[in-house]
Amino acid sequence: MSKALFAQRRDGRRAAMQYLFSWSINKPENLAADLTSFFEQQEQPRDHYAFGEEIIHGAIEHAEEIDGHIRTLSHNWEFDRIARIDLAILRMAIFEMLYRKDIPPVVSINEAIDLSKEFSNMDAKRFINGILDRLKDQLGRDARKPAQ
Repeated sequence: MSKALFAQRRDGRRAAMQYLFSWSINKPENLAADLTSFFEQQEQPRDHYAFGEEIIHGAIEHAEEIDGHIRTLSHNWEFDRIARIDLAILRMAIFEMLYRKDIPPVVSINEAIDLSKEFSNMDAKRFINGILDRLKDQLGRDARKPAQ
């Protein structure tokens, strides 16, 4: 993957995490209009964030299933007590791990941990890594390679 594409995907993940955070607090009546407004406030044109927008739509579409995984994998932790920023990061990464077979799970995990270091507290990194690592072990595929 080229450096430019890597940077664009990282920007997309950051935008997806930010939008999913906002969505978890105040779900809009009109998702399309809300996304238009959100992307108008970003530094780059909307198409720069196409990867992130795909994650947003996928994470919202599969939110019930993804949240079910979070509930199952977050041992001894009440779902409602998970910080909204950590929840946004987990939803984004779990969507990638379950539905983006072209992305090795360890890439999704590493990107999630990087976002947690930037946007959450020191304990979030371990919490997020623990949940995503347990999911990775359940996927039944090579964690370091895209699925065939």
